[in-house]
Amino acid sequence: MSPPRPLPRCPGAFFSYETTKAVVVRSRRVGVLHRALQFLILAYFIGWVFLHEKAYQVRETAIESSVVTKVKGVGHYAGRVLDTADYVTPPPVMSPQGASVFVVVTKQILTENQVQGQCPEGDPRYRCTADQHCQEMGSATGSGMLTGRCVPFNRTLRTCEIWGWCPAEVDTVDVPIMLEAENFTLLIKNSVRFPLFGFEKNNLPPPGSGGNLSQCRFHPQDQPLCPILRLGDIARMAGQDFPTLAATGGVLGIKIGWVCDLDLGGEHCLPHYSFTRLDGRARAPASGYNFRHARYYRLHNGTEHRTLTKAFGIRFDVLVYGNAGKFSVIPTLINAVAAFTSIGVGTVLCDIILLNCLHGAEHYKARKFEEVPEVAVPAPPTSPTARTPEALGGCPRDPSSDSGTGSFGL
Repeated sequence: MSPPRPLPRCPGAFFSYETTKAVVVRSRRVGVLHRALQFLILAYFIGWVFLHEKAYQVRETAIESSVVTKVKGVGHYAGRVLDTADYVTPPPVMSPQGASVFVVVTKQILTENQVQGQCPEGDPRYRCTADQHCQEMGSATGSGMLTGRCVPFNRTLRTCEIWGWCPAEVDTVDVPIMLEAENFTLLIKNSVRFPLFGFEKNNLPPPGSGGNLSQCRFHPQDQPLCPILRLGDIARMAGQDFPTLAATGGVLGIKIGWVCDLDLGGEHCLPHYSFTRLDGRARAPASGYNFRHARYYRLHNGTEHRTLTKAFGIRFDVLVYGNAGKFSVIPTLINAVAAFTSIGVGTVLCDIILLNCLHGAEHYKARKFEEVPEVAVPAPPTSPTARTPEALGGCPRDPSSDSGTGSFGL
């Protein structure tokens, strides 16, 4: 009977089994590198992950917030004295003062006593010399519908005629700004809540703290917790010049950050204020911020009139963000296990260096990787007294392999 045929090489390699063999390399260079890598990995987890990022805490980022604002100040503009109801928009009937987004109007171009009718367009783009020019410009302008006729605008200028609110607006006139707005004050009442921890806090000083809320003014170093801010200071801390911003209009963001470590106690959870300009600063045709609104009224004869206002102003957006953290066992265990597991990366890097970079790498490979064929079990002997350990299913003892650890020096 012929002996069994051996398995092909590829299936034999597929059904092989690998087991760990410990090899001690007595090399000072590799040993120092190994300990240095372990120290760096451990320092990263202790210094950055645990102490800086507070990975031992569970964090709440779903912050709930409410914002109430109030502007105070009186200004003088175009021969009139303006109070809060005049220069803060949206008007109270649409959005009561106190919203987190509001506008302080600093410049206005008024077109008074407008009535429905036909009149020349005030936009210089609609200058003409004949009716044909107006008929080629389309059917509408920013002020009304074109009638197709070219009519005199004044003694020397002719423009296309429109049907709409007359007289048409002329928004190229130069008007002053309300400089008193720089000294107006803004009170911000902000309340936040972290529902995961059931923790609530607001930015106002607690009763009985001894602070005079009406007299304080926000300052990033001297009074960083005062909720009353001067509008000129907000523009300056956002890197803007207030008179220039008031002339063209713009959007400023007031950011209130609540980053709280509740392990230290709720009294250490304090707001942090920062300021920035939100709209584009590039010089573009639509740079700045302005809008139009109208006030309607009727005369005694029943004719409807209106006063059109093109307003330039500073829009303030109060933005609240934050998160809170508190110690928890689960993230602590997860990150601790990750730290101890990552220490093994040092061993992998040292193996790569030993196998590929150092002198004697082939010798290291020969001692680290070893192929052992399967041991065949011989047939049982005829005499029961002649049984050997190999016959009982054991393996022959090799004096050179008493343990699983081999030691050699490079």
